[in-house]
Amino acid sequence: MKHLNLFVLSFALLSWAPKLADAQWVETLQFPYADVLAVSGTNLFVGTSLGLFLTTNFGAGWSEVSTGSTSIVITAITARGENVFAATFGGVFLSTNNGTSWREVDTGLRNTTVLCFAVSGANLYAGTNRGVFVSTNDGSSWRAVNAGQTDSITEALAVSGTNLFAGTYSGGVFRSTNNGTSWIAVNTGLTSTMISALTVSGTNLFVATSSGGIFLSTNNGSNWTAVNRGLTDTAFNALAVFGTFVFAGSQNNGVFFSKNNGASWSAVNYGLLCTSVDVFAVNDSYLFAGSNGTNGGLWRRSIAELYQSQSLSLNEQPVTFKLHQNYPNPFNPSTEISFVLAERCIVQLDVFDMLGRKIQTLVNDAMDAGSHSVKFDAGNLPSGVYSARVTTSSGQSKIKMVLGK
Repeated sequence: MKHLNLFVLSFALLSWAPKLADAQWVETLQFPYADVLAVSGTNLFVGTSLGLFLTTNFGAGWSEVSTGSTSIVITAITARGENVFAATFGGVFLSTNNGTSWREVDTGLRNTTVLCFAVSGANLYAGTNRGVFVSTNDGSSWRAVNAGQTDSITEALAVSGTNLFAGTYSGGVFRSTNNGTSWIAVNTGLTSTMISALTVSGTNLFVATSSGGIFLSTNNGSNWTAVNRGLTDTAFNALAVFGTFVFAGSQNNGVFFSKNNGASWSAVNYGLLCTSVDVFAVNDSYLFAGSNGTNGGLWRRSIAELYQSQSLSLNEQPVTFKLHQNYPNPFNPSTEISFVLAERCIVQLDVFDMLGRKIQTLVNDAMDAGSHSVKFDAGNLPSGVYSARVTTSSGQSKIKMVLGK
């Protein structure tokens, strides 16, 4: 099950236009947690532990589109035409104007946690911690449709023709052929029944599991076959499809890509600084990957370039050094400052106060390529805004840090 972090920042969201070529992953949103994504036309919505945000230009700029709920943590989001549905711990909300305004639409669905959505014609389905619910009137009212389900925690939903599939926390996959009125378990061939994600590509149904890798069914779940050739992880969080391309987000080794319906996979992580991928979204141009792990945030990569690439691997290094926002922030009294080096070099990491006076040098030494994290203890310093600066032979990068006591 996805774990939602309620940590709240007190400073503005940082967004910036990508400077690197699309032949690698580009970070489009620096953020500790990017939990849920949804595409609506040219709009991309991202749900975070700080609320809901929207980009209309592939992540070059962002705006907040608060649902008005007392809870800012977004647990699920989906779009159907111009309607956008967002679930929070405070309920389910609908916007018909790209997030400008919202209204609550959760009669019959209260006191549940919505973990996923699916759309099939006029039916809107919600997978929750209490099973599957359906609405036929854009969320104005909901009813439970759980007969036959032996695991009520529904982590993933997918629609394939007249079939509706539900992936559960520990009970595997269930199939309904009557819009959720009744369900049967379809787990033959699955070696792991902890389901993280489902996706459909034509007549192919893919499932991601928490310990058994990726499985494929070509007969609506009646039988499953493991399709793990080329995968270097068995724990997966996310799946996405674009035409015949299939993308899988792992818990430990980033993103994998298959051009042949899962017969083989290649790691495609060049420039990706996070190793745990929790959610995908796809439009006509880009694949977006969200992470709530170390170096979490939102990343994008050109789908056309992914298809053409032949030799990318997990061992490729980033093309430049990268300084991440400290975590936690605000902090009291200590925080972690993380950065990634493309090659071994001399690194100096300094902390300054608001007047630009150097407070402390945390690092001044040669460091190897890869990810590094340094603890900054401000127990003897007063509350206020400080900055951390990393200097290498490639240049400098600086972040602001808020100490609150």
